[in-house]
Amino acid sequence: MSSEIDDEKINLQIVYLKNLALQPWYKRLPKYLALSGPGWLQGAMTLGGGSAVTSLTIGALFGYEFLWVQPISMLIGCIMLFALSHQTLNSQCSPFESMKRYVNAPLAWAWAIAAFLSSIIWGFAHYPLSAAMVEEIIVVSTGFSMGDSASLSRNIYLLVLAIGIWAFCAYTAWQYGNQVSNKANSKVNAVVIFETGIKWLSGLIILAFAWVVISASLEGKIAWAAVLAGYIPSSLPNTTEGVTTMMAALGSAVGINMTFIYGFTLLHKRWGPSHVELSRYDIGMGLVLPYILVTSLISIAAAGAFFGSEMDIQGKLSPTQAGKMFMSAGLDEVTSRLIFAFGILGMAVGSLVMHMLCCGSAAAAMFKWSEGSLKYKLALLAPTPAVLGVFVWASMGAYVVLPTSAICGFLLPIAYIGWAILHNNKEYMGTAMPTGINRYAFNAAMALCILTVLSSVVYSAYIQMG
Repeated sequence: MSSEIDDEKINLQIVYLKNLALQPWYKRLPKYLALSGPGWLQGAMTLGGGSAVTSLTIGALFGYEFLWVQPISMLIGCIMLFALSHQTLNSQCSPFESMKRYVNAPLAWAWAIAAFLSSIIWGFAHYPLSAAMVEEIIVVSTGFSMGDSASLSRNIYLLVLAIGIWAFCAYTAWQYGNQVSNKANSKVNAVVIFETGIKWLSGLIILAFAWVVISASLEGKIAWAAVLAGYIPSSLPNTTEGVTTMMAALGSAVGINMTFIYGFTLLHKRWGPSHVELSRYDIGMGLVLPYILVTSLISIAAAGAFFGSEMDIQGKLSPTQAGKMFMSAGLDEVTSRLIFAFGILGMAVGSLVMHMLCCGSAAAAMFKWSEGSLKYKLALLAPTPAVLGVFVWASMGAYVVLPTSAICGFLLPIAYIGWAILHNNKEYMGTAMPTGINRYAFNAAMALCILTVLSSVVYSAYIQMG
């Protein structure tokens, strides 16, 4: 009965989308927003600790000079995600199986393993980051503090906070898995609830960092002419630290684990060929716009407060340190520590849930487990050991984030080259394969994206060895 109801809903939605396509874009936009979902999940995944620390570093160390790096990184990822959505929606085939069958099996396995492992590795930065932000909120709100030392009692306190965050994320991911497997109560759509929650969370994150920037601007700390100039590429970083930051931006905009999970979230929604245009609006509204807004706001705030100052940044700036430094730079405590901490916490928690879902989907794809099975649910919990990251955060902290993001940037060509091959495979794409000018234009765009990623990898290696 549940399947029949779902089929009826999908058929009605297809008719609705066909009628909607006849309307002007400005009338389609709010209705597409209501139907959107997978793009927002991508946004939740990318707006995590990697994006936060990378954005802080770009602004604090380089001022407004490299504001263009993250928007261009996202544009590259966006074009490739358009290709993946077109392929997945028309073929209705798992991206992993498509890559394994039509491109190269070892490449597909490397992609899945990299997505699985990176989702676990990221947890070692995200759980300590989340716990530190909760601690910051408690300190500012109540005055209760365990001190700044790396004592055993404080680490245990952070571990308790991290376990609480883990429990919330695990419950959310578990409910999503139930819905995907049609085991949830049909009256409660966990997928829709989760996607709606992510939309609200993204909006609140944007508001939090907008508050920080507006406050800094009112204090006269933002040079808006320099901000606008910073979005025009005029130079490249020529130091190891600068190149690592650039690669981190590339890897955190659309990471290797994001490339893997996206196709599965499309299939979970039961979207098909009629949803192709919706998927593009979905990516634009749910991923591209929030990412550019949030990362830009963080970088602008950091540039205005820290760049050129005598503060000891040392190239490794954690969000907790940044909040305190915002206050020492002249912002009030509520803005610099409480609002900023809520924004970072929202980014980290949304990303942690998506890491769990990525581990579940990657394991299910590799070992042919049904999504919703006990094995799938156990795979969702693969990042659990990462809560122990609180014991190394004091000594490693933000040092982990930039290298991990950079490594993800090095792995991106695995997915991008595979998608480009699939997009031109007639056996796989069938009548959905682009033809004529559309094919040449999209291939040129994908080639430019791949060339940019490969060039950045080569340039990074050259600077690192130099």
